[in-house]
Amino acid sequence: MLKQLQQFFVKPFFLFWIAAFFLGLNAFMRSEPKLKRELPLACPRPLTGEEIVPHIAYSLSYNEQHKQANWVAYMLIKTNLGNGVERSNRFTDDPLVAASCATNADYAKSGYDRGHLAPAADMSWSIQVMKESFYYSNVSPQLPGFNRGIWKILEEKVRQWAAVYDTVYVVTGPILEQGLPTIGPQKVSVPKAYFKALIAPRQQKGIAFLLPNSKSDASVFNYSITIDALEGILKRDLFFQLPDDTEEKIEGYLHMWP
Repeated sequence: MLKQLQQFFVKPFFLFWIAAFFLGLNAFMRSEPKLKRELPLACPRPLTGEEIVPHIAYSLSYNEQHKQANWVAYMLIKTNLGNGVERSNRFTDDPLVAASCATNADYAKSGYDRGHLAPAADMSWSIQVMKESFYYSNVSPQLPGFNRGIWKILEEKVRQWAAVYDTVYVVTGPILEQGLPTIGPQKVSVPKAYFKALIAPRQQKGIAFLLPNSKSDASVFNYSITIDALEGILKRDLFFQLPDDTEEKIEGYLHMWP
């Protein structure tokens, strides 16, 4: 009698969890392609609860605690290079970010530049796109020697690579962590380092950079690492929309870039 009761209760319970497992697996498989279709190709995989803010030329993930983006992602195309829209130089709030952002007052007399994550020079193909590059959500406190030095050199190299490879996917941002120093009334965090990850999809090659927020006369390649290594530091999947075999090939090796 006891054995019959066990079969009566245990078997349905077991079947319930089997069914629940396959329903969950099916939901995941259905949502994954949808996620890929909805996000621009250069976007990292969103973390749980992370909201992606889309603009015309770039997308970003905003971090309210640090008053800047976790990352900014965009696709740089050869035909959009050097179209000559005048630089705006007018920093403003991001209308798509509901959380509080940095302001001019935060940077005034701080000793830090308002460093672009997606560079204004990459956004010179449209007046509106240029305007959006000056949103404070796309800005982070950078030391002048860094922003006007090695960071600028790396940005120029990215445009050169886009001219050579036709299309480059770019993900860039600060290394955000607890305990960073801050500036201004909004307490904008000052990162100790910045990253930039690139892939040339047609050539199936990639490279990443991790640079300290300080002046350096070294080659940018002194700070190059694999995308896999950068993903380990960030705890993020940066180019998750690539096919798995292509992603493994591109992200696991430090390819040579001219």
